[in-house]
Amino acid sequence: MARYTGPKSRIDRRFGETILGTEKVLSKRNFAPGQHGHDRRRKQSEYGVMLAEKQKAKYAYGVLERQFRNLFEKASKMEGIKGENLLQLLESRLDNVVYRLGLAPTRRAARQLVGHKHITVDGKVVSIPSFSVKPGQIVGVREKSKSLEVIEANLAGFNHSKYPWIEWDNAAKAGKFLHRPERADIPETIKEQLIVELYSK
Repeated sequence: MARYTGPKSRIDRRFGETILGTEKVLSKRNFAPGQHGHDRRRKQSEYGVMLAEKQKAKYAYGVLERQFRNLFEKASKMEGIKGENLLQLLESRLDNVVYRLGLAPTRRAARQLVGHKHITVDGKVVSIPSFSVKPGQIVGVREKSKSLEVIEANLAGFNHSKYPWIEWDNAAKAGKFLHRPERADIPETIKEQLIVELYSK
């Protein structure tokens, strides 16, 4: 499966919740996309429910199947709860950290900022969106890019305190990744245990 580049509203309507940030569309069309969207009320199988949860996580974080499986295998080898470990690894991706810092309105936009070499980690430009940010590392905007209108607009009025695992320095336009977030602090509505059960089959 290639990375999804189609209409964001289609994904949100498929899952019945805001996954890619199209609340306005979802409020108007709160049913599945397609000709028979109104009629889809069939009960999903147990496997279908687990698969849908995995797909939802992949769409939310913009991760491909192979990347997702590799992250799950890595999470399985870590101490602690597999599902929580998986979400922590997803939250540690550079594109996601850029998004959480408020430098971009969506993870897609954050991925673009990283790919276009506007973002630094510990002062060095990193252009790999999947780069895993370690606790203590500082993610910031490259000096030449600090005056970009899109970054200024995104930061205006952004509340950084809602993510307690990140410490923001507005003067430097950089944030310190303090630690991997606790599950209770991650706002995503993903039921990670279903993903664990799916991969355990």
